[in-house]
Amino acid sequence: MSTVTFQKHLSRRAMLRGAGITLGLPLLEAMTPAIAAVKETKQAKRFVGMSLALGLHNPNLVPEGSGRDYKPSRYLASIQDLREDFTVVSGSSHPGVTGGHTAEGSIFSACPNARGATSRNTISLDQLMAKHLGHETRFPSLVLNTNSQTSPSYTENGSMIPAENSAMRLFTRLFVNDTPVEQERQAELIRQGRSVMDVVGAEAKSLQRELGAGDRDKLDAWFTSVRELEQRLAANEAWTHKPKPKVTLKPPTQIPRDNEVAVERIFLDIVHMALVTDSTRFITLHVTGNNVQGIEGVDESYHTLSHHGMDEEKLAQLALVEQAAINEWAAFLRKLKTDKLLDDTMVLLTSNLGNASAHDNKNMPVLFAGGGFKHGQHLAFDQKDNYPLPNLYLSSLQRLGLEEERFATSETTMRGLEVA
Repeated sequence: MSTVTFQKHLSRRAMLRGAGITLGLPLLEAMTPAIAAVKETKQAKRFVGMSLALGLHNPNLVPEGSGRDYKPSRYLASIQDLREDFTVVSGSSHPGVTGGHTAEGSIFSACPNARGATSRNTISLDQLMAKHLGHETRFPSLVLNTNSQTSPSYTENGSMIPAENSAMRLFTRLFVNDTPVEQERQAELIRQGRSVMDVVGAEAKSLQRELGAGDRDKLDAWFTSVRELEQRLAANEAWTHKPKPKVTLKPPTQIPRDNEVAVERIFLDIVHMALVTDSTRFITLHVTGNNVQGIEGVDESYHTLSHHGMDEEKLAQLALVEQAAINEWAAFLRKLKTDKLLDDTMVLLTSNLGNASAHDNKNMPVLFAGGGFKHGQHLAFDQKDNYPLPNLYLSSLQRLGLEEERFATSETTMRGLEVA
């Protein structure tokens, strides 16, 4: 079959499917032209996405001015020691995403939806990263929630990954060794997953006969990568029998259910240790708890305060809660910086709600830190005609060395965000 004829049947995203496994083909001459090579540079290694179910009050978050000479807002004033380590983004959102609280599923997938409509989600940013690079650690990714099992992390087929919402279980999973019986059970599950690779391989070999010499060489190299994947799966099986890291962090025994920010702190302490021990590199933490009366000066629920209707007393209490949440995020950054992990760890704080009181999904709050980017700036986009936030997600993927051309509704990489 000629290259011209074959091109009618294969797109750049051509797939092979078998026994529930889907694998993308390598870039062949029979497909569209290759994308220009990414310049060699030191890459980021990790991504932590923290999302707040109830947003952040933009007037207290968005600074005055733009660029590197911005004047810190109320919420940012207390974290100016980290000014050169993070970027503030305003005037951005996910195109086509509406529905208020129901848009939580699109926080990291940026999948367009419509109010009242049922639609299939797409893979989230963290899971796409874990798909390509998660094999390098014991846990390909961690999906966490401070209060419930809902999450903004989705698989390729649009299924939500239930979150771990128990800090004690999380600590045990990461740092407490399994019994021999549990180790063998996990190893058997991995072995079963490894066997289906043969099905996809057989289909690919039949395809190979229809290709030209150059494409056959590329496909042969791809077979090699498939075999390497099998070896990585075998390595994952080996993880089940390797001791887990010993840490100085004490297991959480008291969870303050009247203070959601304190729960956030407990989870972030465990996340920090997971990164220090290189137990995983891709993490989402969704903050959803409603009880904040344990914070001094607060006597109403988080949800009630977020729907403030511009009531001055509610706004005053909300500011106490949100400032505390940002301060915990900043404390997490300081720990990463002390451990010299921040330069190769991208850390995002955001929410699907730009204005929780109005259930508005525009003007999402965005603080983006680490990862080896040039920070210390306010990227101020149009508050009425928002800039596509998925552009930031594409920048993050490429910073990991993944040659993605697009993510969800991204148009290009984020304007104004450069590698240091």
